[in-house]
Amino acid sequence: MVGIGSWACRVDTLFFKGDASIKIFDNNGEYGVELQIPDVDIPDVEIIEIEANEETNEVDAVARISLLPGKDITCHFEFEDNTFSGFLKIPFLGKVRLKDGKKVA
Repeated sequence: MVGIGSWACRVDTLFFKGDASIKIFDNNGEYGVELQIPDVDIPDVEIIEIEANEETNEVDAVARISLLPGKDITCHFEFEDNTFSGFLKIPFLGKVRLKDGKKVA
């Protein structure tokens, strides 16, 4: 599975600037994801669809959060050794780039 591990990155939006942690794990053969941002309550994340490309080390996903019912959040991650880059497209917020991504565990 592409991207398994704990990752850290920088997030810079109109509403928040700081560090985020993403844990990607094997949840009985399916991807599991936990997102943490210090001092921010993250609503429950439901993964609707996920597609991983082992050849290019890319993961694309569609998720939803309870804060935005019925609205899709699209995600794109590109992994290379111990680094990653990516973005989220969040309704009403736009494209959020994940910067300086690195593996922490």
